Amino acid sequence: MLHKIAVQILAFIIAITLGIFAIGALLTAPAPTAVGTLSADFPVQSVQIPAPNESTVHGWVVYGQPGNGAVLLAHSMRSNRIEMLSRARFLKDQGYSVLLIDLQAHGETSGEKITFGLRESENIEASIAFLRNTFPTERIGAIGVSLGAAAIVLAKHNLKLNAVILESLHPTIEEAVDNRLKLHFGSYGSVLLPLMLAQLTFYLDTSTEALSPITRINNLNAPLLIISGTEDAHTTQLETERLYAAASAPKELWIVPGARHFNMHAYAGREYERHIGDFLSQYLRQNVN
Repeated sequence: MLHKIAVQILAFIIAITLGIFAIGALLTAPAPTAVGTLSADFPVQSVQIPAPNESTVHGWVVYGQPGNGAVLLAHSMRSNRIEMLSRARFLKDQGYSVLLIDLQAHGETSGEKITFGLRESENIEASIAFLRNTFPTERIGAIGVSLGAAAIVLAKHNLKLNAVILESLHPTIEEAVDNRLKLHFGSYGSVLLPLMLAQLTFYLDTSTEALSPITRINNLNAPLLIISGTEDAHTTQLETERLYAAASAPKELWIVPGARHFNMHAYAGREYERHIGDFLSQYLRQNVN
């Protein structure tokens, strides 16, 4: 009887372990999608930006008014540049030039794995270089959402940006994974955290520290606006406040009442546009001190 129970327990452990391996593979699996053409009332120019390892970043560039600055838009996980389209329209109306990109392993940009900002940061660096070459006299800013925000912070080289906006960004990969496990499995989800982290570091061949924005956010060296929601269960308000505390000044924090882990522009609307407009105007427009 005891032998039978032991076999059943062993079989259960093996099944759970195999399941975790499968989940790890799914978490890092690419999310390619075809990005359709836009309507004629919002003309864009398709661009292909050379990036490291013989890859190419696909995106759209929108030309604004000279002297107002240029802004890079980086989407969230398992999404693509279309997610940032409403922001691009708003920024174009404000006179900014805009570059929307597909991060690696997303949209039309190739890639074998999603790397939680590690490899995606190379796309950010290449895109910032493109903006500097295309708009050599403009100040450059960037807005990143979740994965896109992590990619901005985890860039290995100084991006030398004039303004950075980070939305719904986790401080550590441990907390990001733990929160998502709890959302799916309740309080018992934390039991699976060590296995999940082991899978991520195995599949990505890196350490958890290398995937944690809080270890690098102090290196941004740019005016910073951090945005999160009071009801975000993926990244809590306390976690956001820790991330903010670790960043260098000048910095601002906007906790959006009632917002969860979703598109802040769609949720907050005009209030979002007012916050982002005021912040970018202060640091990007050349006729504003």
